[in-house]
Amino acid sequence: MTTPVCDYEGSDYQTSFWDKGGRAYEDAAEAIALKHLLPKSGKLMLEIGAGAGRNTPRYSGFERIVLLDYSRTQLQQAQARLGVSDKYIYVAADAYRLPFVDGLFDGATMIRALHHMAEATKAIGQVARVLQPDSVFILEFANKQNLKSILRWLARRQRWNPFTREPLEFAALNFDFHPRAVFDWLASAGFTVEAKRTVSHFRLGLLKRSIPAKWLAALDGLFQPTGELFQLTPSVFVRARRVGRDNISTYNDFFQCPECGQHPLVSHADGLACPACGGVYRLRDGIHDFRVQQ
Repeated sequence: MTTPVCDYEGSDYQTSFWDKGGRAYEDAAEAIALKHLLPKSGKLMLEIGAGAGRNTPRYSGFERIVLLDYSRTQLQQAQARLGVSDKYIYVAADAYRLPFVDGLFDGATMIRALHHMAEATKAIGQVARVLQPDSVFILEFANKQNLKSILRWLARRQRWNPFTREPLEFAALNFDFHPRAVFDWLASAGFTVEAKRTVSHFRLGLLKRSIPAKWLAALDGLFQPTGELFQLTPSVFVRARRVGRDNISTYNDFFQCPECGQHPLVSHADGLACPACGGVYRLRDGIHDFRVQQ
């Protein structure tokens, strides 16, 4: 059966949630985490769940960035924000079937996207496949074992146990994950976890209304390194490094067919075509569409 995908097609998520949703503190706190975890430079970055490109400028140390999202409208919003240039490649695709050859990228991020993955291990495995040896993967996930959920469980105000490792689907295609489970999934996919930072320590309405976002985020940054010892915040960032691979792409190939894995693809009047299974993947308005065979 096909794994369900959370599709933000037609959503004004960037405007309603980030720009007007009182999330300046969370955005600034995430910027601090990324600043500490990201490599200073690189050649080709894969941003999974790029949305409208909120975080993309924070990856400026990379020469080129692939913005991948399932939603075309989100990528169109990213184009409007970032523009169209050789630095940015816009790809509409399924994170469970990445349309790239093995060992292509030397960096990847997945921020606020894993919590929409019904098969998180499958998505992590795809990231591992397309990364070169010694590449860095920055992963953010929603933490099931956060302090609020622990207190609610101890007070018997919630039924589910925050200490068990199975994912919690608290709404359709919205999951919280236990940190130890995520760390184990990364290890199984061939990653070593190098750093952990806990983010959004002060995600409380009263604090956000009373303290300027920059000040609250700066304070959050001071506490983020405690993630190496324990993870009790609603958001956890991890820097993992890919190990044990020999097949590095020469960049002569880039895309592969997400249906059958064939590469190289051949030029088609509307984009690219797979000579093996016949799939056609259109390039429309600067966005490569690999979501379904056309």
